[in-house]
Amino acid sequence: MTLPHDLPLQRLQFYITTAYPCGYLEGREARSLIAAPHYLIDSRVYDELIQLGFRRSGKFVYRPQCENCQACVPARLPVALFEPNRSQQRAWKMHHKLTANIVELHFSEEHFALYRAYQLVRHPGGGMDADGVEQYRHFLAESNVATVLVEFRENGVLRMVSVVDCVADGLSAVYTFYDYSDSKACYGTYNVLWLIEQCRQRAMAYLYLGYWIAASRKMAYKKNFHPLQGLVDGEWRVLEKMS
Repeated sequence: MTLPHDLPLQRLQFYITTAYPCGYLEGREARSLIAAPHYLIDSRVYDELIQLGFRRSGKFVYRPQCENCQACVPARLPVALFEPNRSQQRAWKMHHKLTANIVELHFSEEHFALYRAYQLVRHPGGGMDADGVEQYRHFLAESNVATVLVEFRENGVLRMVSVVDCVADGLSAVYTFYDYSDSKACYGTYNVLWLIEQCRQRAMAYLYLGYWIAASRKMAYKKNFHPLQGLVDGEWRVLEKMS
């Protein structure tokens, strides 16, 4: 792995985890490359690491490092080129009554209750549905970089929370959880559209969307945001042109 010639990055160490069950492709094992120590990774350093395909979970920064699998593709959207399709336009209109409030990163019992309800429906039996307060804090309420929470409410009722990192050339969607009681709602799509608009208003070039995995149903929605770019062989390419 080639790193830019930058002193803070040169001070980092990188190690590969032992194998663990892949959370996206059934029957496979995964490994991650971890950047350490985490206290050296501030916003400036993370700006460089996200360009290399790293992501953040709490204070830990990682990227997939599976020996015989390259299914996880770091993904970002050049917001100036994005045009919503009909389905996305409907989602935007459907949730236009949501009010968004950007707040500092913190732990909230209200947020945690929504998170727990979301996990019980979205990822039953996957482990995250059993997360307690401490697991939630480590996962979403801690960060060494520039991170905010976005609360989305409808008539005062909390419907969705989005954890967002602010990087040099855009915004990075860390994790989003929402009310699953309305089967017709399109909160996840609306959140991405809202973040795209925020990037445009702030003259930011990209919205980083984590990893795209072609064979994962949970990740399929990301390909609906055109022209999605993926980091492949060290270069950001439009994914539609990879075939």
